[in-house]
Amino acid sequence: MASTLGGGDEGRSEIAFFDLETAVPTEPGKPFAILEFGAILVCPRKLVELHSYSTLVRPTDLSLISTLSKRRSGITREGVLSAPTFVEIADQVYNILHGRIWAGHNIKRFDCVRIRDAFAEIGHSPPEPKAVIDSLSLLSQKFGKRAVSSFLTIMQMASIAKYFDLGEQAHRSLEDVRMNLEVVKHCATVLFLESSVPDILTEMSWFSPRRSPRTKSNEKSLPSGVKESSASSSSSGVRETHPIVSLLTECSEDDNSCGIDPSDDITTLISKLHIGTLQTDAADEAQDESTPSPNPDAKDEDFLGVDEVSVSSISASLIPFHRGGSLRMKLFHDDDPLQLYGDSLKVRFGISRKYLDHAGLPRLNTVVDLPPDLCKILEEADYVARNLSVESGTTSGWRLTVMRKKGFANYPTARLQISSESNGDDATEVYQRKESSETVEKLDFSSNEFEELESALLPGTLVDAYFSLEPYDYQKMAGIRLAARKLVIHMKK
Repeated sequence: MASTLGGGDEGRSEIAFFDLETAVPTEPGKPFAILEFGAILVCPRKLVELHSYSTLVRPTDLSLISTLSKRRSGITREGVLSAPTFVEIADQVYNILHGRIWAGHNIKRFDCVRIRDAFAEIGHSPPEPKAVIDSLSLLSQKFGKRAVSSFLTIMQMASIAKYFDLGEQAHRSLEDVRMNLEVVKHCATVLFLESSVPDILTEMSWFSPRRSPRTKSNEKSLPSGVKESSASSSSSGVRETHPIVSLLTECSEDDNSCGIDPSDDITTLISKLHIGTLQTDAADEAQDESTPSPNPDAKDEDFLGVDEVSVSSISASLIPFHRGGSLRMKLFHDDDPLQLYGDSLKVRFGISRKYLDHAGLPRLNTVVDLPPDLCKILEEADYVARNLSVESGTTSGWRLTVMRKKGFANYPTARLQISSESNGDDATEVYQRKESSETVEKLDFSSNEFEELESALLPGTLVDAYFSLEPYDYQKMAGIRLAARKLVIHMKK
């Protein structure tokens, strides 16, 4: 790519769509590691790609990629290790970004911050944009609830791309920015057409901005993978402003007059946009971590065996916490909550009382070995949950679900959380089954009587585990809890 992609700062009229792929820190205080940078320069009048650039990036702290296995995107630890460092590509990145309009999905809260941090780390002044277009905020405000369910407050690019049949999100920087541009084009076109005949097209859409959300009985008519909340939403009319102008502009909250003129060119319009933020409630999040919401009516058939799971069908969504206001993450397999069944898992370490709940009572857990197929499923769940966590703007570190101790990388383990009634949760159902016998006996335990459970779950014991995957973000640490709903312990004679 040429060292100069246009004239001086004043003549840089192109829009720079860019995206980063990163390794999320697994410990508080550690920075994100940029693994890939990709960008395209787009003509703002014709919306055509003029230039492109992408490269993998080798982080200076290689411990951040010590557990990086092959992603669904194809990024591998070996590929990253052979890539240039950020200092080697810094001039190219600066030349692409500085003095141009920046655009991307969730860049306001994530990519822009990571770029500035990367330049600060090498002691260079960061590039500065003329303006920033964050399609996450813009499409949430302007495109509404057409491509996602009514209970989502953010719009994932993968969801909108699926709505328009644009294919799967690759989670590679260059492919994602090109998809981002296509998503913006499609959304603007829909708004343009709706403004031409609003009384017809808005009523024909599967989710009309003038209607209340569909009831559960109509859920089957929605696009695949879309879930509807029963919560009501307010109706809204169609704005008279030209839809593409509407898509790219919004009044500042601090200014009652935007000065919008439909004849303005896109650069002028972009300077007037307003970017929203995701609101969270720390108190609710803390309560959510200490008292998850299990399904007491769950039956064995609600849990998937490893051979029933397709990793490509695992997804994560943000939904309102039941007390309202804040959001919580849920993991799904196709349209159903992701709940798994692990057969004959070997206990590596017995019952631990190390962790306490919000009331100071022991929150029991045991560590089990993971077979390869289950390990692959949990790593994919980690991957999609971390991506959504990053998109939602969290700064928390991420605790990996699959644990690989130094020197024991080929012996992965995971921690199963066991609840008792004293924890305020529905207690984990624990059963004992003797070898060569179909007889199953229930094991009762309480907050003060763990000895029987501890003597049953000794290292080397086999256990059938039925568990749900519950993402959490609490006290600057996020991850996925494996909440055991039922355990069947194989007892020796």
